[in-house]
Amino acid sequence: MVAPPEAADTVAPRSILFIGGTGVISAAAAERAVALGHRLTILNRGQSTRPIPDGTEVLHADVRDAAAVREVLGGREFDAVADFISYTPEQAQTSMELFRERTGQYVFISSASAYQKPPTRLPIRESTPLKNPFWQYSRDKIACEELLFRAYREDDFPLTVIRPSHTYDRTKIAMVGAWTDIHRMRNGLPVMVHGDGTSLWTLTHSKDFAKAFVGLLGRPQAVGESYTITSDEYLPWNQIYQLFARAAGVREPELVHVASDTIAAHDEELGSNLLGDRSHSVVFDNTKIKSLVPDFAATIPFADGAREIIEWHDSNPELQQVNEAYMQLSDKLTGWARQGA
Repeated sequence: MVAPPEAADTVAPRSILFIGGTGVISAAAAERAVALGHRLTILNRGQSTRPIPDGTEVLHADVRDAAAVREVLGGREFDAVADFISYTPEQAQTSMELFRERTGQYVFISSASAYQKPPTRLPIRESTPLKNPFWQYSRDKIACEELLFRAYREDDFPLTVIRPSHTYDRTKIAMVGAWTDIHRMRNGLPVMVHGDGTSLWTLTHSKDFAKAFVGLLGRPQAVGESYTITSDEYLPWNQIYQLFARAAGVREPELVHVASDTIAAHDEELGSNLLGDRSHSVVFDNTKIKSLVPDFAATIPFADGAREIIEWHDSNPELQQVNEAYMQLSDKLTGWARQGA
């Protein structure tokens, strides 16, 4: 059992339902919610390998199967329902219909990648326009928000929208090539960094995210609002790669810069993510979430996070998967970049 956070006895217990509950973000939020004494129920298909906190009620059903969800829930209602796994308007519509009459607050997990790309000014706030012409994932999240906010305006649907940016735990390597980039560093091979490596990026540990997220559950003043939840630390990509190298025991990695457009021309999936998110500098203003959850502060620097990630992967060799396609792409594009230098 996780030790309760300080002042946990001041938090009124709430009845909370997580749809999903075992991902990077939701698992940390579940741990935090239980530690604070909330009555947590998780609804999922039961296929995740992530542990579920002791004291959590688990219900198994595919949320895409409305009849199955109604059967397992019966007539139950919750103070808050958090939906971590709706990605398209059709999925959001189904969830809204399922939980409309079951909760006083429906929390939709959107994405900070929905904010205007490229941003016309920093920092990014909740008032920043939602517009991403590069990445379908982001456009789908925007469409979900539009659907749900329309239901809030027209039918009093009790919506709260959360926009996390790049949130990680020990299982997630933030570099584009994931473990393949660590493999290349440790073997003295050049590692591809998009752009010139100077664009700014924000990385938020899931435990920090959970502090703010759980703090707004069951808050009536959050209904009808959107909130960005990120760390206040922002780093250039060059430094992010160097922190991973240091954690992996590599003193001087060879970082080779390749234009994001060039990477996109050779790998459409990577390109959508880069052009739609990672290639742009992002600095976020967390004033709004701090006004609702005043004790929220992101306290885990990414230097510590990088060490945690490498230690976890070194302790679990089966996770050290090298992507041969990415190896070949890195060899090709870093080779071209070196020749053109």
